[in-house]
Amino acid sequence: MKPQQILCFTVILALIALSACSSAPAIPPTPTSQPLAQQLTIYNWEGGLPQEILDAFTAEYGVTIDYQTFTSYAEAVSNLEAGKGYDVVFMGNDFIGQILGTELLAELDLSNIPNMRNISVNFRDLSYDPGNLHSIPFGWGTTGLVVRSDLFDKPVTSWNALWEAEVGKSGIWDDRRALIGLTLRSLGFSANSDKPEELEAALNRLLELKGRVISLESIDPWTSAPALDSGQITIALGWAYDGIAGRDLNPAIEYVIPQEGTLLWLENMVIPANSPNKYTAEMFINFMLRPEIAGQYVNATFFAVANEPAKAFIDPTILNDPIVYPTQELLTNAELLLPLSAETKAIYDAIWDRFMQAPGGITSTSSLRSRYRVQP
Repeated sequence: MKPQQILCFTVILALIALSACSSAPAIPPTPTSQPLAQQLTIYNWEGGLPQEILDAFTAEYGVTIDYQTFTSYAEAVSNLEAGKGYDVVFMGNDFIGQILGTELLAELDLSNIPNMRNISVNFRDLSYDPGNLHSIPFGWGTTGLVVRSDLFDKPVTSWNALWEAEVGKSGIWDDRRALIGLTLRSLGFSANSDKPEELEAALNRLLELKGRVISLESIDPWTSAPALDSGQITIALGWAYDGIAGRDLNPAIEYVIPQEGTLLWLENMVIPANSPNKYTAEMFINFMLRPEIAGQYVNATFFAVANEPAKAFIDPTILNDPIVYPTQELLTNAELLLPLSAETKAIYDAIWDRFMQAPGGITSTSSLRSRYRVQP
């Protein structure tokens, strides 16, 4: 199946619009009432949820939070597959497909999550989870380039700038989907391509990059900003956090969404099938979807949320920051990274292995970072 057949995808208004492939699910207005668990285990990035939000949930519901952390979505999936116990897990959209159909995720009772109505209709009912039976969209963002604009002769507008920068001055993170995806986009292909000839071209293009780039994990596990500020590198693969951190250090550091199109990511809240506290977990998800709580989250983390009424609670400076909430123009040609079939994922993994084994400055990376994280 072609990627464009998988997801009806358009960009509208001043926000992203991930067009729903069918009508939004009906959401009953009020939750049922059941006993609450004494403790809830949340599995997320380190620092991924502000402590004041967790404390507010405990104060209101009397449920303590055991906050556990992962360093990559792959790690989180591995621990879910190993049967480790969590109640709410924050999971990237391109990993949802990997675990749906494996009986690892509980089917949600949307009658207990009435605040689902606050999620923009454009973020609901996406192809990897029709009807949102197993996942609830929460945070989203773009993938771009973080650039020392004063060290380039002309404005950076393309993914190709990673290949064109001075050797050793380009930095990448260990995010194979993002790197393979942007390479495909630089060639004019879909970031979710499953065509053998396009993937072969992407591999060859990546091999050209290998000797030119350095691992950002080897410099700083959290952000490229200091290396850009010092001039150690001039350009880096990055996300909104990097752009904001860089801008705070040096006004010459800019976050660029390439003209070929950004790679969009969407993080979801899911409940593992082995959670003994499913109802309480649904109460937590519903709590996170309150407009004032979602707005508080954005104000603390500078990550956008797929929650329309939350805008009223977001600091206008953040809401109007194109790094956090890009304009329609910046989202032209944007593409959501989709779950891959097992066959296509194997090809992507093989491409990454070839890239990592090829001669060049990078031999291994730590996987500490991904496109959604905050510094603790």
